[in-house]
Amino acid sequence: MTVRTRIAPSPTGDPHVGTAYIALFNLCFARQHGGQFILRIEDTDQARSTPESEQAILDSLRWLGLDWDEGPDKGGDFGSYRQSERADIYAKYCQELVDKGHAFHCYRTPEELDELREARRAAGGFTALKPSELKLSDEEVTKRKEAGMPYVVRMNVPEGEGPCPVDDMLRGTIELDWGQVDAQILLKSDGMPTYHLANVVDDHLMGITHVLRGEEWINSAPKHKLLYEYFGWDMPQLCHLPLLRNPDKSKLSKRKNPTSILYYQRMGFLPEAVVNYLGRMGWSMPDESEKFSLQQMIDNFDVQRVSLGGPIFDVEKLSWLNGLWIREDLNVDQLADRLQDWALNRDNLLKVLPLAQTRMNTLSDFAPLSAFLAAGQLPLTEDSFAEIKLDEEQLKQTLQFALWRLEALRTWERDEIFNTLKELAGQLDIKMKDFLAPLFIAIAGTTASFSVFDSMVLLGPDMSRARLRHALNVKVGELGKKQLKKLEKAYASLG
Repeated sequence: MTVRTRIAPSPTGDPHVGTAYIALFNLCFARQHGGQFILRIEDTDQARSTPESEQAILDSLRWLGLDWDEGPDKGGDFGSYRQSERADIYAKYCQELVDKGHAFHCYRTPEELDELREARRAAGGFTALKPSELKLSDEEVTKRKEAGMPYVVRMNVPEGEGPCPVDDMLRGTIELDWGQVDAQILLKSDGMPTYHLANVVDDHLMGITHVLRGEEWINSAPKHKLLYEYFGWDMPQLCHLPLLRNPDKSKLSKRKNPTSILYYQRMGFLPEAVVNYLGRMGWSMPDESEKFSLQQMIDNFDVQRVSLGGPIFDVEKLSWLNGLWIREDLNVDQLADRLQDWALNRDNLLKVLPLAQTRMNTLSDFAPLSAFLAAGQLPLTEDSFAEIKLDEEQLKQTLQFALWRLEALRTWERDEIFNTLKELAGQLDIKMKDFLAPLFIAIAGTTASFSVFDSMVLLGPDMSRARLRHALNVKVGELGKKQLKKLEKAYASLG
């Protein structure tokens, strides 16, 4: 048997370090067994998926050196490797399930589903909805069908409770309760599959033998196991890796830690060091050495050495490890090359100079004007915002609401950033000059800089958003649940 593993990220935002972590372990497992590693793009969420996000995934994994054998950019014998281009395949297999009585058309409205869930909650016990609750009479189905009402296709699942054993390479046999398993949607009303159907169909058709994925998918394993049984296919071996954690043991999130791979690239971390650090997330070399290359990890990889304790992603520890790589593995010439490739290249200069030139009287003016573009997080303090005219609540809303709006942008272009922030300033009834002042501080460290919109474009979305989060933490501190809910309510009221 040829080992085949895969990574299947969704192109719906910044490429996440968790994606790189899972990709690394899949790559090492495949290479250690002389197999293939596949990249598949799970872009069934048409409302949120973007070509820019897909390209960012490819660029970030390639920057890390996590290369794949088959994928959307390379092709292969099992394409297409974008799920949006495989809709006919999923429709065919979904219809097979319906024809065999393993799935059904569900015409329930959102309001009806809410009522059913509320009744479940009131009764206590599991809240997963079962086919017997969701299915309508034949007469009602015909009525809704003739009225042209939308429907989804759901899978049949066991009605009662009881154990569902799932074999895991790290955990042995896991027993989950069928009572927690709902009649999962397989095909959405827009004709696109959910992750659950597409994942099973693609893994089978692409010959995936081992699925190494995050432990958040453990509760979905019974659904996947059931689908394999319905289709009469052999199920790949499952291995659920522990989730990355913040230093406070909470699930890794961008609110507490930068999570975008491109942020670490923009910060000036070496890809070798990032891969090395991710390799230490729940795994160790046989000799317990902390510093090792990707090839050394592949040569020594044994999935049984993965620890089930939640690995802590600590940026300070990553910085320490990155320093080792800079000092121990690069001579001065190589370091000069890395610096030039990272930020001091001609392409970057040609983007910055048109903005800096209008403010320069001497060549020595360039470095102070543009230093913030080659910096990481800025050394902000509360005093950095002393001259801002906004009151505390307005300042808090400006930074947080701007961050939320910018996180929702599908494309990162000057005009779109400008229009988005101008609209927000109008909704908050704040003069544009006063609204932009704290954003200048967050992005450039000063209001005496060239256009904050141009600066954001040059910094890119990952660093721009990270600096806004940093400024918010410096000025406001970490928001508690009550503060966050209050802000979310005020933000939602803007429309």
